[in-house]
Amino acid sequence: MQNKSLDDFLKEANELVPRLSFEETIDFIKNKETVIIDVREESEVINYGLIKEAIHIPRGLIEFKLSPNSPNNPVEIKENTNILVYCAGGYRSALAGKTLIELGFPNVFNIGGFDEWINSGGEIQPYL
Repeated sequence: MQNKSLDDFLKEANELVPRLSFEETIDFIKNKETVIIDVREESEVINYGLIKEAIHIPRGLIEFKLSPNSPNNPVEIKENTNILVYCAGGYRSALAGKTLIELGFPNVFNIGGFDEWINSGGEIQPYL
């Protein structure tokens, strides 16, 4: 078996997880059953806040919190829920999105980075 590089992992994730623009993301939020997940580390979320109505699940806990029918599922995400993931720059969210698809969630989308969201005029909230 050949070892993979980070670039290999990111290429696979970006091919599998569709990337949404800011406008497409707003459309999803307004018109579809959607959950937004922030996969950054807790320190990042505490220091900078998160997208309005997003839930925080660090990338390292995705498999534990969001397996379909998991008792730890924080908002009862169903298999057909649209899941929008983001991080600081869009890389961790791509990898987390790939993991969610592999766990059985078919409607997973990468909305990129937190700064991109803010620069586009997206609403944020403090982490409570």
